[in-house]
Amino acid sequence: MLRHVPMSDQARSETPQGEALAVWALWGLVLIAIFVTYARLAPEETYNVSRHGFVGGLSRVVVELNFPIALVAIGIALVALSALPGSAWWAGGPAIALCAVTAVPGVVDQADLDARWINAVPAAGAAIAFSLTLLAARRAGRGLAPRLSLDRVRIALAAVTLLVSIPWIAAILGFYLPEGIFIMERPGIEDGETIAAVHLGQHHGLMGALMLASALLLSRPRLPAGRLAWVTVLAVSLTFAYGAVNMTQDAWNEQLWKRGTVDWRIPPALEPAPDPIWLVTLGLTALTALALRAEARGSAA
Repeated sequence: MLRHVPMSDQARSETPQGEALAVWALWGLVLIAIFVTYARLAPEETYNVSRHGFVGGLSRVVVELNFPIALVAIGIALVALSALPGSAWWAGGPAIALCAVTAVPGVVDQADLDARWINAVPAAGAAIAFSLTLLAARRAGRGLAPRLSLDRVRIALAAVTLLVSIPWIAAILGFYLPEGIFIMERPGIEDGETIAAVHLGQHHGLMGALMLASALLLSRPRLPAGRLAWVTVLAVSLTFAYGAVNMTQDAWNEQLWKRGTVDWRIPPALEPAPDPIWLVTLGLTALTALALRAEARGSAA
């Protein structure tokens, strides 16, 4: 049975926030790219939006702050709380609750990615999580965790993720790559509609890739022993697994199925459902959590 080990304020302050700050910087670049691309392009050139110009760019940024950034921000908030005094839960608890609203059906509708008033709720949670990271960085520093036993695996996964994401990076920057290793502009069928194999704008495959990359970073900080460490590991492991499955699903369907290389599509995994794809997601979550706990025990030995 998991034993709760009380944490002193001194123990909490030993969790530097370098990795969390790197995650925020990564998503900041993504938000800038989204704003510019959705403000510049006409709605019909992207996917399931109707606004354009400054309003269109801002609208899509707000939705991105909901999904997937608010989900990633839950793990970020937990890492920050590991470095802050217990009183920080007065802000951390509401931040996590507000971020979790993203998971409520209808808050983010993949068929309509225009921002609505409800989207201000998870966005506020993400903003509080960002503030907690800044406070934790002031208290515990901006350093990175020392070298860990799984860092080579992290680097290898990051390299594969970057390679798979090349067409999505071009799409979020608002241009097509010439056809070659990857296809983009070639017409394909999606939800009964003929659109480019990789449409311009944001893709859930890139969201998954960024969630995976965020989890790789957030899995590195050393956390004081106790329940908070367990919860943080589970949150980060779920972020990793959910991101990896959605990245793989989108890449498979766009680059292999739409090309005609394979006949079988990987089913969607965006929303929780009693489907085999979610058994894979949960299984990968469990394996990741076990690997991270083993790494933590090895580091503490």
